Amino acid sequence: MRAILALMLALIAGAWITYSSQKLPDTVPASAAATDFSADRAFVDIQRLAEAPHQVGTAANARVRDELLQRMAQMGLSPQVRPGIGARSLRQAPQLVASGYVENVVGVLPGRDRTAPALALMAHYDSVPASPGAADDIMGVATILETVRAIKAKGVPARDVVVLITDGEEAGLLGANHFFRRDPLARRLGLVINVEARGSSGRVQMFQTSPENGGLIELYQRTAVRPASSSLAVLVYENLPNDTDLTETLGVNIPGLNYAIIGSQFDYHSPTATPRNLDRGSLQDMGTQVLVAAAEAAFANRLPDKAPSVIYANLFGDIVLAYPIWFGWILIGAIVVLMAFAVRWARHDGAFPVTDILRGAGGLLFATLSTVAVLQFARRLTGAGFGYLEQRVLLAQEVRWEWAVALIVLGTVLLAVAAMNSSRRWLAVLPLLAGVGGSALGGFDIVGAVSGGLAALIGLISYSRPVSRKGAWAGALLVGLLLAVAVQAFAPGASFLLVWPLLVAAFAAAVTALGSRRSSLGLAILAGLAAVGLGWLGGFAHFIFVGMDMVAVFALPAMLLAILIWPVAQPEEGARLGLLPGAVLLISGLAVTLSVRSNDPWTPRYPDIAYVGYQMDQDTGRAWRFSPARDHGSWVQSVLGADGGTVARLDHWAWPQTMLAAPAPPVPEPPPLIALQRGPGEVLNLGAIAPSGARTLVLRIRSTVPGAIVAIGDVPVSIPLTPGKWSRVSWATAARPLDLTIKAAGSGRMEVRYAVTLPRWPAGVAPLPARPTDLMVWDNSDSTFLAGTRAFTW
Repeated sequence: MRAILALMLALIAGAWITYSSQKLPDTVPASAAATDFSADRAFVDIQRLAEAPHQVGTAANARVRDELLQRMAQMGLSPQVRPGIGARSLRQAPQLVASGYVENVVGVLPGRDRTAPALALMAHYDSVPASPGAADDIMGVATILETVRAIKAKGVPARDVVVLITDGEEAGLLGANHFFRRDPLARRLGLVINVEARGSSGRVQMFQTSPENGGLIELYQRTAVRPASSSLAVLVYENLPNDTDLTETLGVNIPGLNYAIIGSQFDYHSPTATPRNLDRGSLQDMGTQVLVAAAEAAFANRLPDKAPSVIYANLFGDIVLAYPIWFGWILIGAIVVLMAFAVRWARHDGAFPVTDILRGAGGLLFATLSTVAVLQFARRLTGAGFGYLEQRVLLAQEVRWEWAVALIVLGTVLLAVAAMNSSRRWLAVLPLLAGVGGSALGGFDIVGAVSGGLAALIGLISYSRPVSRKGAWAGALLVGLLLAVAVQAFAPGASFLLVWPLLVAAFAAAVTALGSRRSSLGLAILAGLAAVGLGWLGGFAHFIFVGMDMVAVFALPAMLLAILIWPVAQPEEGARLGLLPGAVLLISGLAVTLSVRSNDPWTPRYPDIAYVGYQMDQDTGRAWRFSPARDHGSWVQSVLGADGGTVARLDHWAWPQTMLAAPAPPVPEPPPLIALQRGPGEVLNLGAIAPSGARTLVLRIRSTVPGAIVAIGDVPVSIPLTPGKWSRVSWATAARPLDLTIKAAGSGRMEVRYAVTLPRWPAGVAPLPARPTDLMVWDNSDSTFLAGTRAFTW
């Protein structure tokens, strides 16, 4: 009973530590000292600038630009509009390029040394269609304005502080591309701090740095207030396809730090991203974090130098622990010494066979793989599809789903550890059923099936007879150690996540001789160290949860959880109630999962998406009302069937996916004007003018001879034209003409497909009915889309 009590106290204390670490700060009022960051002061700018959606190139975006110019002029920053064309190829597909005319807003707070490398504070002011962008990224804009105001109140900085508010980020980092590739001011910068958001609440994560970040992390370590950052976050983000404006900064080798809030992702790129729904605690957290780093850099005699990248992560409070990669091997050596001492001391109290160590290792692997299988089953059990739009039913009930995941992880791990005290081969059925069940719920799930099958096989071997607690925990620690060595060798930035909990567990093992000393003091030591480890680990688990919809990634937190709680979770041999805590938690987690599935979360605060459009093929004269095939609600059906046509699944080259569509009456709309002119030599000039009121223009180009698009306007690009293959240019500011310069290898023929977005429902067809309050527009919904083809020879 004392062990169960110690286990419960460890779990509760660990949960409390996790909760405390994620708690947002109180907002600082507008009456605070001028040198402080006040969320209340910054929020005034958010209310002014995030009144409505403001996509690049629109009148609404021009209004925000003008508001910024006025605001920055009042602050004495001498703002300028620095216009130009941004053109950026996708990393994964060089034949696709995003482009548009942008208007960056730049101001400068002069420093004492105007020749010193300047500090730039960067955010973007445009939003996606249909979203006012209060968090992404007007919060970033307001954070920078309030930060610069506070820096100015501290005195004259040592260097210039450049306020860089970019345009066209949402259309493909266009403003940052233009600034860092073509604006001469970019050459004056020595450090960039970028401010972003993915959602409308949550702690601030400093999630990306430039390479050779040793000096930057020293600055961060010295200044951060309740920091949340790690070399693992940097490592993961470097290997994701995601981009922010800092991507362009790093592309020209200017050092930088990237900050973002991550939480309440339902509001990400959503009409619900309003000032009212933005968490002011997150705004305060962002401002506090950015101000301390920016002020330190602004007033320093020199900016941080490049230095070898370090392993680092935050502990508790204001502590960031950082060390060179080689020191990670010292920590691993300390773990080896502690484990060797613990095993040797434990065997003095009674030897345990080597097979116990092997079975303990198997038990840890069983716990880890079983957690993956059960979580994969639970994810399928929710009924939500995979993808950002498909998972919104989970984002609308984010807290409930996170509770389900946490209970399932805890329950599965506790069952696996507790079952080591007796022969329980039947437990192998659990992951096997989960693996099979996941595939039965929505198509073959290879991750669930493989993890469930492997766990079942390992379970049959590991649970064939009782295993001593000392031997089992030694085996678990050995597996963790081997994995830590591998990660330290091949991905050192992630090694701390294994090494630090292992160091805590190895110390606990040495002090209590692998958990055999279970006096009140011994249990208190084990429970206390486990609570600290779990509380720290819980913060990373929460980051995994809010950052990605990939439950299999919880395998690593599950493994570390098992290692930390093992000595208090494995009961005495033959104890009957040992499985009860795990069983209760697992069943509770699955019950919460069922409640997630059965709950209808759609409300005016959390509305479902209803995307509809009118598509006109100007080659054939045919038109359709359409909606993505996942939209089957009654309102969408009423829209699709308003003209009496039969709704069916349909594909069209202008659509990114199969749509539900019904014939609609064609409406005369002027097509874009597209012309090809031959220049000197092998140069061709392709020009396109979208119809009045168009928002975006996309050209797909296919040539019969090799060539390349070498310029968009006056901006050099390199977009290959491969015979028989389509290359694509998206032009985000269709109110302006698009001019392409092409070099072709000889005479040939070119086919040009166009797709135009008009942000209005067409006149002459049945109008859209009023949307219910629990449905919202998304992106370019409710628009008219024109598509057609032109052909040219030369």
